Amino acid sequence: MSGVATALSGLAKRGLALVYPEVCQLCRDEPAQPADGYVGTDCLEKMKPIEAPFCRRCGQPFEGEITGEFECTNCREMKLRFEFARGVMRGSAEMMDAVHRFKYQQALWLEPLFRRLFAEMAVEQIRSWRGDCLVPVPLHPVRFRERGFNQAETLCRNLSRDTGLMVLTRAVKRIRVTRTQALLSRGERLANMRGAFAPAKMNLNDKRVVLVDDVLTTGATTNECAAACLKAGAAAVCVWTLARALGSPSN
Repeated sequence: MSGVATALSGLAKRGLALVYPEVCQLCRDEPAQPADGYVGTDCLEKMKPIEAPFCRRCGQPFEGEITGEFECTNCREMKLRFEFARGVMRGSAEMMDAVHRFKYQQALWLEPLFRRLFAEMAVEQIRSWRGDCLVPVPLHPVRFRERGFNQAETLCRNLSRDTGLMVLTRAVKRIRVTRTQALLSRGERLANMRGAFAPAKMNLNDKRVVLVDDVLTTGATTNECAAACLKAGAAAVCVWTLARALGSPSN
């Protein structure tokens, strides 16, 4: 790195430190580094990756001793259009706090942490599945104007850097403004997302699509988006999300 570049890098880091002091932005009670998304060690330790046993279709983790593959009740009751869905991290209070800050408050300082978590858990499995491209779950233009960015697209572009797969943002579009899913029951979530997506301008031409979003709960959003990908010409769809909400997906 040249002397000028080194100086500029140092100025950028000092400027960032003024905005975000090196203290955990979640608990405000421990030191934290930019490389960790300004999340301290104690809070990071409470962010747990998803490990077996989990549902082979939706990735919902379960406690206890379960041998072999199994499919949860929620998946058996839904007509799923994706081959499988996987969340990288369990939806702990700390993880969901970070995701909500990123999504609704544009806490972009979390990007390095989220990129690392995705890369550690998802990259090799995406390659093993032989994915051809990444598609972020789109926002409706109204929601995009409200938030100023699409968190799924940001996650997707970082994942692209680690997988080498292209990001396709014009394959599917959201055609209805939907209610926020967080406070809805399972039935309301399904009804809320029904018909929310449609193929857009780009034909997916038998590509194996990796659909990317921030959180998966019942799978209502990603399932409808996967259906639109298939209508747009995809050969198969799998889903990867940063977090997997915990608890019964029937709620």
